Amino acid sequence: MNNLENFEDMMRANGPRIYTLAARLTGNVTDGQDLAQETFVNAYKHWEKFRGEADVATWLYRICVNCWKNRVRYEKRRAFWKHFSLDARDGDSDEPVRELPSGEAPIGQTLEKTQELATLHAALARMKPEDREVLVLYEMEDRSYEEIAQLLEVPIGTVRSRLARSRDKLRELLENELKRTL
Repeated sequence: MNNLENFEDMMRANGPRIYTLAARLTGNVTDGQDLAQETFVNAYKHWEKFRGEADVATWLYRICVNCWKNRVRYEKRRAFWKHFSLDARDGDSDEPVRELPSGEAPIGQTLEKTQELATLHAALARMKPEDREVLVLYEMEDRSYEEIAQLLEVPIGTVRSRLARSRDKLRELLENELKRTL
């Protein structure tokens, strides 16, 4: 089997996990698809350099997280994070645009659950990237402290402190949203 066939097998085996991580990091399906594609393009470019010292899934996760961080830095520099809110009184709001619910819950989900998830994703979108990434990796991807430390190239203590800070920030954002809606 040649190297290209190895890459294709690796991509098929890891594609769903990388796509899920990308969608969770970006907060929406379209950007998640773009990020997953960018991840595999970068992996393909560097496939020959992959030495196998780490698990291929860990290597791909690191590429995905790094691509996402690069996008966030780029978008902040270009001020793409400023949106007009649909419910703002003036047009100079920095709040993210709120999506209008369709009124139809996805199959198997109640409307309440759909709204809860939308609120959660909106709160995650307002978090700092380094806080969001550790929450996504630990809470949604079920990664261990050790795996996260390896992926983010930080000490385990940093992972623990970021996770605690991230949980507090998310709790604060969700409480504020709850107060606003009541």
